[in-house]
Amino acid sequence: MTAQTQTAHILALHFNLAPKKFVAKTVENLKKLLAEHDGHLVTGFVGTPYFCHALSSNGCLDEAYELLLKDDFPSWLYQVKKGATTIWEHWDGIKPDGSMWSPDMNSFNHYAYGAIGEWLYRVVAGLDIDENKPGYKHAVIAPRIGGNLSWVEAAYQSVYGEVGIRWERESKTNVVTLRVTVPANTTATIRLLDGASLVDGDALTFTKREDILESEAGSGVYTVSYTLNK
Repeated sequence: MTAQTQTAHILALHFNLAPKKFVAKTVENLKKLLAEHDGHLVTGFVGTPYFCHALSSNGCLDEAYELLLKDDFPSWLYQVKKGATTIWEHWDGIKPDGSMWSPDMNSFNHYAYGAIGEWLYRVVAGLDIDENKPGYKHAVIAPRIGGNLSWVEAAYQSVYGEVGIRWERESKTNVVTLRVTVPANTTATIRLLDGASLVDGDALTFTKREDILESEAGSGVYTVSYTLNK
């Protein structure tokens, strides 16, 4: 990459701009740029929404979770620790000493950095759409477990009803219990990723494709358990 910035690498990876033969090098360079800032992002409105996507889609799920869960400046959880209930325009809208970044240009409800919420829904919770059957007529459920989180719960109120997901991980056994709600008159594909081994499929039939277990499900509530091998 000519531009040695986090954002340049993020955009090249997320939008498939890097030639295949350079993808691995681009990923490694992004990790180096991240490490140079002690695992913190130094991105703006353009790069921030895609940072965790660029990492998790390219074999760096651990780094994506580490970025998400940073709680010192600059990070999302720095703002939370400062009492934020919305995302700020500036990472340090309120500085560690309590002063403001600027009293003249300092929005405390700014959408751009809050775009991490999309990654939380689509990757952490694993709740996604099928572009060929929009409106959650067919949902794709594929959570990525990580970050030492013990549980995650999310739902979306679609035109067909609530599409819901909850996963819970037992740290000692590494067993994940996944509860999925598929509304009436819809279907879903449930994917167990990261080298999962099925423990209980709740009457669903899972087939293996490389290191992914996949099943089609009709409307209903399903509880599936599996172990993680990665």
